[in-house]
Amino acid sequence: MTKKIVCVQCPLGCKMKVDLDESGYIKAIFGNKCPRGAEYAKDEIKDPKRIVPTSIKVLYGECMLASVKTDKPIPKRLIPELMKLVRKIEVEAPVKSGDVVVRDLFGTGANLVVTRTVKRSANSYSENRKRNICKSSA
Repeated sequence: MTKKIVCVQCPLGCKMKVDLDESGYIKAIFGNKCPRGAEYAKDEIKDPKRIVPTSIKVLYGECMLASVKTDKPIPKRLIPELMKLVRKIEVEAPVKSGDVVVRDLFGTGANLVVTRTVKRSANSYSENRKRNICKSSA
């Protein structure tokens, strides 16, 4: 069996083919222009990983949500569990870009980190919810 993979480790985007035997073990990798591509292909076959961007709820903030992401790739198989966790998270404003919300997600060493600053609102939480406002923090 052959799997096709596009490497995302550098701007080249090598189109690789990975030959697997009947039991799923890698026999050969073709199309990579550097060793990083071969490692990426091996990881994609064994245990693919992704950086996950999402949003968390913010209480008393100018925005009701703050963008977050994992600071390291986590196994794709853990993404549904991460999303269950994220739905339960509520933080109180202010939150700053770079704040760690959850450390060492599922023992992976990856943290969930805020990527957008949300200031505390002068308005009440219920007033912000009614108006659904979000001022840009740019």
